[in-house]
Amino acid sequence: MESTEPSEDQVIAYLHEHPQFFARQADLLAEMYLPSPHGSGTVSLAERQQLAQRDRIRVLEAKLAGLMRFGEENDATSDKVHRLSLGLLAAHNLEVLLQLLAHALREDFAVPYVGLRLWDSPGNAAYEGNAAFQPVGDDIRSWTQKLVAPYCGQQPGLAFEGWFEENATPRSYALVALRGESVFGLLAMASDDEARFYPDMGTLYLKRIGELVSAALLRYLD
Repeated sequence: MESTEPSEDQVIAYLHEHPQFFARQADLLAEMYLPSPHGSGTVSLAERQQLAQRDRIRVLEAKLAGLMRFGEENDATSDKVHRLSLGLLAAHNLEVLLQLLAHALREDFAVPYVGLRLWDSPGNAAYEGNAAFQPVGDDIRSWTQKLVAPYCGQQPGLAFEGWFEENATPRSYALVALRGESVFGLLAMASDDEARFYPDMGTLYLKRIGELVSAALLRYLD
């Protein structure tokens, strides 16, 4: 024998179609008790609604706090990038520029290892002995040429001997191509922490740093 009781969907549809139902049946609201969402026992419908609203408010407050922290972190990073850009503009020669870059990345961005290589000819013969112009293998040059966005992750099968300080043992890398009209170098940042640079991390600021460094270095190239 078929049940004559309405289904839940029918009850929901009825209440949607008759929004004045509880206005006409106000006493029913006071008589309705529901299971408490925070433990045993029951609460009135009005109390259940209040609890639900409080839960929603807590969730929204947590989301807002997260967004505020994210915004503050972005503001702090933007300030660091701005300081770096001012320093690069103020550098009066290549040695000062490279020293300032390495210092800023270590101190402001907590990057322990910084290396940089340029394979375009220096614009001044006095810079030929700079470590940045040491020979670079074809494998690195070819790999960098194909790099359309900063690379983050483990060492990508390339040899970086001599790029970092002696006894450095990097476990994660951020590699940024330096380019003008074409690719002319590679900025390598690395860390002992294997989670410091990871494949899915955001690269917006790494890209901007690469663009700033590229623009600053162009005047020292032939």
